[in-house]
This record gives sequence, C-alpha cells and structure tokens, in this order.
Amino acid sequence: MRRYLALSAALGLVAGVGAIAAAPLLAQGQPSGPPGKRDASLVKAGTYEADPHHTLVEWQVDHLGFSPYFGLFGDITGSLQIDPKTPENAKVSVTIPVAKVTTASAGLTDHLLRGPREAGGKPDFFGPAPAAATFVSTAVKRKAADQADVTGNLTLNGVTRPVVLSARFYGAGPGPAQMGGGDNIGFEAKAQIRRSDFGLGFGVPMVSDEVELKIAAAFTKK
Repeated sequence: MRRYLALSAALGLVAGVGAIAAAPLLAQGQPSGPPGKRDASLVKAGTYEADPHHTLVEWQVDHLGFSPYFGLFGDITGSLQIDPKTPENAKVSVTIPVAKVTTASAGLTDHLLRGPREAGGKPDFFGPAPAAATFVSTAVKRKAADQADVTGNLTLNGVTRPVVLSARFYGAGPGPAQMGGGDNIGFEAKAQIRRSDFGLGFGVPMVSDEVELKIAAAFTKK
C-alpha cells in the first residue's frame, strides 16, 4: 500500500511539473490552421522567387500499357511577377535542373543520364551533362476566379516548343516567422507534352510518347 501511495505521489508530481512546463506554450495559443489560404485577397502584388524546396515537376508516362510510371524534377528556381488586379499580366520564368532528375529506380535514373551507346552517337535520353530546362510564359488567359491557362515556351533537350499550363491558384499568405516570414503564393498546374517533340523519342511506343506533367509551384516575395 505504501509503495502504491508513493508511486501515485511521484506520478502526480511528474504530471504537475509537465503542466507547469506546458503552461507558457498554451498561453501562446495554438495556430488554428496553416498560414496559407485559398483566398485571392491575400495575394500581394510584386516580384516573387520560386521556392526550390517546395517547387516540383512530376512527369508521368505509360509503361508498356501495364502501369503508369512517374519521376520528379526539383530544386527549381525562377521568378513570378504578379498583380492580383491584373492577373492576365502575370509573368513567370523558371529553370529546371534536368541533371537532378529523380526516379525510384537507380537503373532508370542512370539510363536517363547515360551517354551515347556508340562514339559519336546520341544518348537515349538526356545524356550525362544535360542543360537545364526552362519555361518562360508568353501569355496568361484567365478562365475562372482561381484558374488560368499559362502559355509559354518550354526549352528541353535543346528544343523550344510552346506549352500551355492549366494553372490553379492554391493558396497565399504570410509565411511563419520561424521560416523567414514573407508573403507567399502557390499554384498547381497540369500540362501534356510529347517527348519526341524534344528529341526524346527513345522507346516509343512501348513507353508512351505523351508525358503528363503535374506541377506544384511555391513562390516567396522578394
């Protein structure tokens, strides 16, 4: 019985100390949700820089008709100029480091960046030292309050072609102070390209020529 009372007293003391330690945190209050909101009134006019840690391009192809296969491009840099009063005048320019392509297969990643099979030949895909891809917008056509078609020139594998991104406003707002603060804005977009248009037709049609692109773009105001 004495042991039980002693254990209860010890547990009570620990709980009391924990409550005292937590009190300052509770007094500060807990956030009611993420700082970003799907609210266009939070968009601030100005020039933004792409957040390379949270901007991604996912590409997906059909593999042998059995399953889809996807990979990623990350570490993307660039800029966005936007004024919420005239969104059709927005301009975006990004650079995508193709050499940092990521897949779930080490063998496939190696193949994408492998050199020519024969001296003087062309690599099957990007090759060992591919130039970065770029996308530079040329026009923005608003389709709905939070959607727009963004037309631009995509340069990939040394070839430039027009591409239309179907973009959607995702959220905006001030960033957390512990993460540097600043005004933030984000979008998601989709597009489709034919890889053979960019000199990347190896394996067609066993692996689809059509490539679905899914983009997550995050920007922080300068």
